[in-house]
Amino acid sequence: MSVKKKVFMVEDDQNFGTVMKSYLEINGFEVTWVKDGANALKTFVPAHFDICILDVMLPHVDGFTIGKEIKNKEEDIPLIFLTAKTLKDDVLQGFGIGADDYVTKPFDSEILIAKINAILNRSANKDDESIQNIFTLGRIEFNVEMRTLTSPGKVEQLSPKEAELLRMLCLDMNRVMPREKALNKIWGENSYFTTRSMDVYITKLRKYLRADPRIEIVNIHGSGYLLKLEE
Repeated sequence: MSVKKKVFMVEDDQNFGTVMKSYLEINGFEVTWVKDGANALKTFVPAHFDICILDVMLPHVDGFTIGKEIKNKEEDIPLIFLTAKTLKDDVLQGFGIGADDYVTKPFDSEILIAKINAILNRSANKDDESIQNIFTLGRIEFNVEMRTLTSPGKVEQLSPKEAELLRMLCLDMNRVMPREKALNKIWGENSYFTTRSMDVYITKLRKYLRADPRIEIVNIHGSGYLLKLEE
């Protein structure tokens, strides 16, 4: 018997919340439903839930604030924001916090279930990737555990922060790695000083990776960094 995936749902609309909770449970999920934003963070338990569904417009504390605090407690938990608004700035704010999807009310319940399952499947695949210890970057081999970059005739020893930063870039190969994600995971905070520190480490990694000119760490302005390997 498979273990039910646990959903943390924050929704203040009684009727909508009742219907959504029932539909999720019919589809095999275990749901913890909180109706007031003020109680959300008191109820959320890190490592207890598999995904969060947060309404944006809530009494006392809005969904964006709750999502940001949840991400501070458990960085990798998936978030879906629900909203009746379709403003571009709101959508961008949600994704900036680390949302995996953004659903506008009203919506088809079957589509919501499909989105949840797709996100959970991606998260499971990412967990499998996280145990990867060896990455091949063109002519360079990166050993995460040993913190070494081995290229023809040369071995570079990385510091712990350098190795973790490169590991995160490798896991997001050819995708933008959000700056905030690395800052919160490696430095524990997102500030001017930690941002400058990370820029220094990126410069060092670029120097190490020069052994293969096909490898590039690209700065995506306002978003983060992208590690790419030219074919």
